[in-house]
Amino acid sequence: MTKVYLNKKISRRIENGHPWVFGNEVEKVEGDTAGGATVEVLTHDKKFMGRGYINMQSQIAVRLLTRDRNEVIDEAFFYNRLQEAWKYRQQLGYIDNCRLVFGEADFLPGLIIDKFSDYFVLQTLALGMDRWKPAIVDALQRIFQPKGIYERNDVPVRELEGLPQQKGFLSAPFDTQLIIRENGLQMYVDVENGQKTGYFLDQHDNRRAIQHIVKGADVLGAFCYTGSFETHAGFYGAKSVLGLDISENAVAQARRNAELNGLSGVCRYEAVNAFDALKQWSKDGRQYDVVMLDPPAFTKSRETIQKAVAGYKEINLRGMKLVKKGGFLVTSSCTNLVQPELFLETIHLAAKDARRRLRQVTFQAQASDHPIVPGWENTNYLKFLIVQVL
Repeated sequence: MTKVYLNKKISRRIENGHPWVFGNEVEKVEGDTAGGATVEVLTHDKKFMGRGYINMQSQIAVRLLTRDRNEVIDEAFFYNRLQEAWKYRQQLGYIDNCRLVFGEADFLPGLIIDKFSDYFVLQTLALGMDRWKPAIVDALQRIFQPKGIYERNDVPVRELEGLPQQKGFLSAPFDTQLIIRENGLQMYVDVENGQKTGYFLDQHDNRRAIQHIVKGADVLGAFCYTGSFETHAGFYGAKSVLGLDISENAVAQARRNAELNGLSGVCRYEAVNAFDALKQWSKDGRQYDVVMLDPPAFTKSRETIQKAVAGYKEINLRGMKLVKKGGFLVTSSCTNLVQPELFLETIHLAAKDARRRLRQVTFQAQASDHPIVPGWENTNYLKFLIVQVL
């Protein structure tokens, strides 16, 4: 087996358990470096660190799959890891719809699998994991006997790995417009053309957190996408709900979700630029009992973190100005490079500039089927905050 030796001066990050080895951390490689091949990683003095797959074309040269010298990376390995991931979700009660595999947090770096009842959507985001796709699909078939499996590998990050973007069926074809149940509601999931895998399961528990503050309230939801938070607000007794999103297709599906749950009279949507609307409406003096902000990630690069922070500060400042005194701001960030402390600091600065005082109601991360591993920043990416605005 090919051996990868780490630089002598390497940080203790890998020794302490992190699964990524960057290209500049490699001192030398002995053996074949064919992309995606399984390799052994050792310290400069030949101490075994683990086994993983290599791609010297990628910024992340090796992603570790195991620290056990006796564990073989084969079809059985992936079957067992998927069984372990499923057992974890079952123990927590995430059974019908859940993120079955959350990459590094499930010790399967580069692999995402979402379960929508009897259907599965899969992403293999790194070359080594892509090589094992047939074994992963076979394991899903054996464990779940699913009604369908779909591949959503139409993401730019694959190109950094030398992989093409692609999507399509990994099983017999099926209707890719699904309906799932979440928190007592029915929601459409478009696994073929929706964002990511078709639905944002990571906010599952957070959507439930709004149930008391929206009762009898006039609610504004910006960056609403397909209206999952807004539909929940209507379901939980909001007086009126207005959702804003720049995508006509997303707004059309949001309206379908409202109709599916008998909420068309409460939830309405407009296809507009939410940034522009927040800015103008705060100047116009519009007021709501609850304002909800759930924007897409503002950056995926460390070089533009400050620009992302400025964006979060701006939309939250505008959002606060639209909240009646004593009302609530519900705000999220899915930018993993903006860590929780920085996000809270940004909200605090926005409140200072808006001349509003805040009281924190709750501060949460993603749902527990997206587990967080301490010290692995990419697993701790979602920030969800509810504050009272005074």
